[in-house]
Amino acid sequence: MAVIENKSEAGPSIGISFENDVRAQYRRLQWRMLFAVMFCYLFYYTGRQTLGFAIPGIQQEFGISKQLIGWISAGMLWGYAIGQGINGNLGDKFGGRKVVTAGAILSSLMNWAVSFSLGFKTLLFGWWLNGYVQALGFAPGSRIISNWWTKTERGKVYGLYLFAAGMSSVVTFVLGLVVVDTLHLDWRWVFRLPVILLFFAGICFFFFVRDDPKDMGFKREIEPVEDNSPTDHDGNESSLERYKAVLKTVKIHVGGLALGFNNAARYGLVVWVPVHFLEATRAIGSGSGSRWVAVALPIGMAFGALSNGWISDRLFGSVRWKPIALFMLSAVVAAAIMYELPVSSPWAIVALFFCGFCVYGPHATFWALVPDLVGHRRAGTATGVMNTYSYIFAGLAEPLIGHLLDVTHNTSLVFAVVGVGCAMSGLCAALIRR
Repeated sequence: MAVIENKSEAGPSIGISFENDVRAQYRRLQWRMLFAVMFCYLFYYTGRQTLGFAIPGIQQEFGISKQLIGWISAGMLWGYAIGQGINGNLGDKFGGRKVVTAGAILSSLMNWAVSFSLGFKTLLFGWWLNGYVQALGFAPGSRIISNWWTKTERGKVYGLYLFAAGMSSVVTFVLGLVVVDTLHLDWRWVFRLPVILLFFAGICFFFFVRDDPKDMGFKREIEPVEDNSPTDHDGNESSLERYKAVLKTVKIHVGGLALGFNNAARYGLVVWVPVHFLEATRAIGSGSGSRWVAVALPIGMAFGALSNGWISDRLFGSVRWKPIALFMLSAVVAAAIMYELPVSSPWAIVALFFCGFCVYGPHATFWALVPDLVGHRRAGTATGVMNTYSYIFAGLAEPLIGHLLDVTHNTSLVFAVVGVGCAMSGLCAALIRR
């Protein structure tokens, strides 16, 4: 239970009433912090998931192959991986409020810089640097959530956090299609218009969020103690000590592998599904309405994240690996169906929704797992380490997918790669048992 620092010295009945008021006030603040983090992250992906909508225009203007586009995408993902390894610790050290705000503002500016690129090299460098500053967002935001919420509810609240991230993909896909399919602007505006929302969301975030209950005059809620719970430290660890403690936790590395294969599948979808629908609909002369089927992917991702976190808490008693493995097996089936379906099929929207639902769903559970393994005070650092694995793997898959599409001219092959990644993720998830 959370208590306010200045305790009442009045009689028992007044004390009970005061305690109830404190509980209600603390509960309201918990939700305020969660919704503020969700609001900011609702627009974060407008700074890094727009590339797929710009690919046809980039290819037309610069004449570069899809494999080289894959390397540009990999550059962003590896910049993000490097940033995760560093910036999660910055969130633990300086607080998520400042770090998340800085990421939103800097990423908005970097997207505008990328929009003035002159060719492959400037695209690669600019998109890589944008990946690094984008990494100022997720892990520090996760640290704020773990500060305000205990293990018994983390699956639920991380599900909501990842629901906001999934809806951020929806916002990004809709705005990307508006730019290229409705307004018929060139590819450079894909990097200019959507991030305006991110810039203002970052400013709002700074004024509404506080890093820790103590910043609002409260003590942190007491975590439930279990025999296998991680031992938390007293808050005086140095950065080096935090890294050492996290890196000695074997299951952080196992979780990183499972998340890495999962994220390779996820970014295979996020980057190349827009290309699949834009190019395939153009080839068969289908109307622009078929291109909007692609929006089913991020909508499925959003609801998958929301449900998986709830499932891990309610149906599996906060045992995280089981819902991860279940969703990954289902994702293999969904990817196989999408591989066979033509883009003009009326079932494509259902299958793509289900594919996004299963692939992205376990992300909420992965992040709820982190403080379970290392304690809340190391959550930012550990989240960064796992996310480093995640984006290294995602970056490796991007040039591979681009090369396959260059050679075969069959954009459906993205779903084959996704299926393999999900199968490997599910196998690794079974090793995270606690």
